Amino acid sequence: MTQQGAVLQGYNNELVKCIEDLCMQKEQLNKQIQQAEEEKNRLQHEIQVLNEELEGVCEDLAQKVASRNELDKILAETEAAYMKILDSSRTLLNVLKKEVGSLKHVTELKTN
Repeated sequence: MTQQGAVLQGYNNELVKCIEDLCMQKEQLNKQIQQAEEEKNRLQHEIQVLNEELEGVCEDLAQKVASRNELDKILAETEAAYMKILDSSRTLLNVLKKEVGSLKHVTELKTN
C-alpha cells in the first residue's frame, strides 16, 4: 500500500505541476490580452484623432475649391468684359481713323 501511496503522490505532484504550469500560461495570456486591448484602444484613439483631422482637412479643401471656383467665375467674367473693352476700343480707333482721314480729305479739298 505504501507503494500505491508513493505512486499516487507522484501523480499528485505531476498534477499540481501541470496545474501550476496552466496557471502561469493563463497569467501570461492575460498579460498578452491586456497589452492587445491597450494597443487596440490606442489605435482606436489614433483613428478617431485622424478621422477628426481628415474631416477638418476635407472641410478646408471644400472651402478652397469653392473659392477657386468663384475666382474662376470672376476671372471668366472679367476676361469677357475686357475683351468687350478691347473690341470697343478697336472699333473706336477705326472710327476715329476714318474721321481723321475724312477731315484730312475735306481739308485738302478746301485748300485746293
